[in-house]
Amino acid sequence: MSAPGHTATLLAWAREVQALAQTGLAFTRDPYDRERYDKLQALAQRVLQTELGAPAHATADLWRGEHGYATPKVDVRGAVFRDAEVLLVRERSDGRWTVPGGWVDVNDSPSGAVVREVREESGFTVRPVKLAAVIDKSRHPHPPGVHHIYKLMFLCELQGGAASPSDETDAVDFFPLQALPELSTGRILPAQIERLYRHHLEPGLPTDFDLRWPSQTGASSLRASARH
Repeated sequence: MSAPGHTATLLAWAREVQALAQTGLAFTRDPYDRERYDKLQALAQRVLQTELGAPAHATADLWRGEHGYATPKVDVRGAVFRDAEVLLVRERSDGRWTVPGGWVDVNDSPSGAVVREVREESGFTVRPVKLAAVIDKSRHPHPPGVHHIYKLMFLCELQGGAASPSDETDAVDFFPLQALPELSTGRILPAQIERLYRHHLEPGLPTDFDLRWPSQTGASSLRASARH
């Protein structure tokens, strides 16, 4: 198994052990079971310490405050196209570019969350017009991560505002699809932007979900269409 594949597998196991322990702690009334679930959580943290080379306090913080039945986290992304260009923001955390978006807050609706995130990160106001894709991040070639994340990707229409960086972003711009800058691949992949553009061109396409995803051949043909 390749090094990235090895890391992804261990992180997936650690996530599953942590989720089982967290859910068990939420429902058990047996003190002996509680002790066992605590040990499972500690085991998951040791796996991360070994695999990521992170100190104990850092791995403990990853799931601090996570209680109750364990569920995936939800991230939203808002794709805004202008002709054959896409709106991107540059993340201060890694200096790379992404479609604006972020975590859904408690009491947010999915569409409300994407409107807020696009405005906060780019300065533009938008109107969501389509849920184009529901993505299980672990089933796409993103870098391995600790959390299990669902990504809701919306097509949005530009309504107003002006480019304005934020506390989390330091640049905002539109880029041609055939000349994308270096992307923050933990947040967005080139093939995902290309697929969102296909939805922009063909509004009648059904929402993509799970493993229903275009091949590289489809992505290549889309790049060709964007040049015309």
